[in-house]
Amino acid sequence: MHRFLYLALAAGLLPACPAAAQTSSAPATAVAPATYIVTGRVTDRTTGQGLPGVTVVVKGTSIGVSTQANGTYQIEVPKSGKALVFSSIGFALKEVKLNGQQVVDVGLSADSKQLSEVVVTGTKGRAAGIRIRGSVSKSPSADMAAYGRPYFPQPEPGAGDTYASVAENGFRSAQKEPLSTFSIDVDAASYSNVRRFLQQGQLPPPEAVRVEEMLNYFQYDYPQPAATAAEPFRVITEQAQCPWNPQHQLVQVALQARRLATDKLPPANLVFLIDVSGSMDGPDRLGLVQQGLKLLVQQLRPQDKVALVVYAGAAGIVLPPTAGSEKATILRAIDNLSAGGSTAGGEGLRLAYDVARQNFNAQGNNRVIICTDGDFNVGEQSDSAMERLIVQQRESGVFLTALGVGRGNYQDQKMELLADKGNGNYAYLDNLDEARRVLVSQFGGTLFTLAQDVKLQVEFNPARVREYRLVGYENRLLAAEDFNNDRKDAGELGSGHTVTALYEIVPVGAPTTVDALKYQPAPATTPALASAELLTVKLRYKEPRGTMSRLLALPLSGVARPLADASENLRFAAAVAQFGMLLRQSEHRGTATYEATARLADGARRFDPEGYRAELVRLVRLAQGLQPAPVVGAR
Repeated sequence: MHRFLYLALAAGLLPACPAAAQTSSAPATAVAPATYIVTGRVTDRTTGQGLPGVTVVVKGTSIGVSTQANGTYQIEVPKSGKALVFSSIGFALKEVKLNGQQVVDVGLSADSKQLSEVVVTGTKGRAAGIRIRGSVSKSPSADMAAYGRPYFPQPEPGAGDTYASVAENGFRSAQKEPLSTFSIDVDAASYSNVRRFLQQGQLPPPEAVRVEEMLNYFQYDYPQPAATAAEPFRVITEQAQCPWNPQHQLVQVALQARRLATDKLPPANLVFLIDVSGSMDGPDRLGLVQQGLKLLVQQLRPQDKVALVVYAGAAGIVLPPTAGSEKATILRAIDNLSAGGSTAGGEGLRLAYDVARQNFNAQGNNRVIICTDGDFNVGEQSDSAMERLIVQQRESGVFLTALGVGRGNYQDQKMELLADKGNGNYAYLDNLDEARRVLVSQFGGTLFTLAQDVKLQVEFNPARVREYRLVGYENRLLAAEDFNNDRKDAGELGSGHTVTALYEIVPVGAPTTVDALKYQPAPATTPALASAELLTVKLRYKEPRGTMSRLLALPLSGVARPLADASENLRFAAAVAQFGMLLRQSEHRGTATYEATARLADGARRFDPEGYRAELVRLVRLAQGLQPAPVVGAR
């Protein structure tokens, strides 16, 4: 068991740096390379699907990588390497001997024993802690023989992390409260954080599960805006039967932003603000940030500029603004970063904004990207102080992206606050593949804003809707009057981004547990009204540097289709929302089960360009296996 633990926790290990080039005045002679590259794909032997997040380690060394979303990997292997070891929660460990081959494809078999060895000890199986059954080696020499270094038990995943406590949205009367208003949210940090917990054999705390961020993690097959459209996005609506309560309906409201090619994006003025305090020490923290930034550097164009600001006990500039063509210079600065000291987060933010303003490009994309575990312990520490600082700075036209890393002291609440108040977005990097997704695959959406202060307001027709409930977006709710207030801050929409929101609708005439009202007339249900509009979606947005908003309105009519006849987009979004409600133990989860959720998601995977929908099905199965067994004799 200790071998499995070590390899599972090694998922954040990064490839070893290439051997340094040697120089000599002697005539050039052929020298055998000290390393070679091995590539391959890891799949589930039962389904043939690629497995993401599998740890691949050169046996006897600390050289390791994680597989990407489709199960592929690439690792640099020393000539002395004897074997590769493949491990993942829920699968049997597999070792493959090396004899110089450059392609190693493997299939992993499910191993229920591993999951049974993880015993959840917190309330209702939550993240209060885990206890591992089985023996742990007491002999450092035995660990050295197996792994190349001693094994040290790691802190419990999630112990010490902090999350905001948010009350789940309940049902609202369409007659008394016909308007539902909220700011869009394109953050996706919650999903990758939930994935981190599950892949470590632990259920996430309910507060870590934000359904809207899980919904918006995935790509959907929405149509692009028309080439002639004035708006930089398209609005899509659809209604169908609700899977967790068949007597209710589910309405999907979605936005698809125009996708711009990287070479068509405006010049970028990027300032990376990197936490190098002591809490960032480790391959899954500063090491992961460094490797992610190296991937981003390869996407830079000559017209782009990058600066590096670091903060620990104090803040400083380690790389002044440098053109994207100077990749070697930027990479050297990234390689030279090291962690140590306390965390002067406020001072670092001020310096980063100063650098961004000094090099402001009026025609470009000006952004500070903060990379941290959020553990600010020097300077501005309270959320209110950080909020005031960010709100003051965003008026300059410099946006903010927050990239979170680490575990055990991760400050999710503070990271979300930074991004929300800084006109930006927030992602959590749980492995190198997620860094690639955020900083390479979604380069434009992460770092370039098409529309800002985007607000949605849905008006429900009480003749057709008795009650409604917005699924998620609890910390994005706005007052009805905020919709027309252009001074009210809201979310940003980047190139290629999608936004998906779901409403659970109780139609007029559906069964109710409440007695009919004596002094109010019952809503009319004539055929004419039944065929009338169900709702109207209104949307306001501003240009990236605009001050006046534009208004769009789109009604939704017709009747709800059976779930089986709904689009794949709606069915998959419904599966994601249902998964989130199960993890949160939502009182509104109705008849939802993990088994039904896995089937629903598995039946909506035709559009899955990078394999993340297949990954969701696997995570649902993992969560199902991690549910605590019922207590014998419990009533």
